[in-house]
Amino acid sequence: MPSLPSEVSLIRRVMCLVTEAQGSCSLPTGLGGCLVVAAYRIYRLKARGSTKMSIHLIHTRVAAQACAVGAIMLGAVYTMYRDYIKRTAQDAGEK
Repeated sequence: MPSLPSEVSLIRRVMCLVTEAQGSCSLPTGLGGCLVVAAYRIYRLKARGSTKMSIHLIHTRVAAQACAVGAIMLGAVYTMYRDYIKRTAQDAGEK
């Protein structure tokens, strides 16, 4: 049983994240893609050549954010397709 307020807060945040992940597939996809891109760019850190460290880290952040935003965008497009286009086609089929 957690005794510290910070442990309770952490457990509450993790439970909220798990609940959100069950409702939408874009959250785990975005987080996973973000972690994969960041891990790969950190792995490639030694092979950056003459690029400054700050520039390499900026590129890593931008690539990870682009992956996360792309997953959110794909999730939103899929939801719009499911709610509007598919529903309209079903409604037309019922008439």
